Amino acid sequence: MNERRALGFALSAVLLWSTVATAFKLTLAEFSPIQMLTVASIVSSIALLVICAIQGKLKQLPTTFMSNPFYYLLLGLINPLAYYVILFKAYDLLPASQAQAINYSWAITLTLMAAVFLGQKIRKQDWLACTLSYFGVIVIATKGDVLGLNFDSPPGVGLALLSTLLWAGYWILNAKNKADPVVGVLLGFLVAVPCALGLALYEGNSFNHISTQGWLAVTYVGLFEMGVTFVLWLSALKLTQNTARISNLIFASPFISLMLLATIIGEHIHPTTLIGLLLIVTGLVIQQVKFKEKDLSKQSA
Repeated sequence: MNERRALGFALSAVLLWSTVATAFKLTLAEFSPIQMLTVASIVSSIALLVICAIQGKLKQLPTTFMSNPFYYLLLGLINPLAYYVILFKAYDLLPASQAQAINYSWAITLTLMAAVFLGQKIRKQDWLACTLSYFGVIVIATKGDVLGLNFDSPPGVGLALLSTLLWAGYWILNAKNKADPVVGVLLGFLVAVPCALGLALYEGNSFNHISTQGWLAVTYVGLFEMGVTFVLWLSALKLTQNTARISNLIFASPFISLMLLATIIGEHIHPTTLIGLLLIVTGLVIQQVKFKEKDLSKQSA
């Protein structure tokens, strides 16, 4: 029964994450990246507060924060504040299909950063995975003009890659965090919301022109990119006895996302985007493969 529930939670999370690139583009048609971050963070904070209340975890918020306030301030400034401002700006400058595919290389970035900051060993298959994935990024960003390195939007590509550094850095900082993960994420949003509000006021853009569709889209982003989906994914990993099978479902997300972008908002998917994404996903799969070491004792027998 637990395995069926875990699979249900995981599939729900993957399907919801597959829709966010489309929701990003619909929202950015009416909101600036900072406005979008502000409203989506408020929505996500409310959703996570409700979840924590249902799970009886609200009393953990003050004690967890006060146990290491500067640590949680730093986490909140990285994610959601800096990460999502930069990611939304990348989506604003690039086709959503390109931005989401490049952002998907964050797991490779995490491997490299873990080697630098956590002292983890990089295996030969990791180097192969990095080569394939970053070559895939170049294919996507140049639309196949790899030798010419002709980028449609160098700032957009740069911001999309920077978002992978921030996201990987966030998880490295979280590596030794013993706090409840939902509480930790909520604290990040509670730190980010006043900062985002300040940036939105400084930016000075009005919310008066936002349509009902715009408000629905930004609410959807807050709920299903930043809030509820994270809890669904954690629940799936907690219930399952086969973490690898559940984790591998995430590989379907970017391909579903491309189909939704093409059908819902009519975005043209350049063929090289699909090729580059296949290279990135191939790299991620190679990275996850566990090669069995030879039994030396049997060889010497």
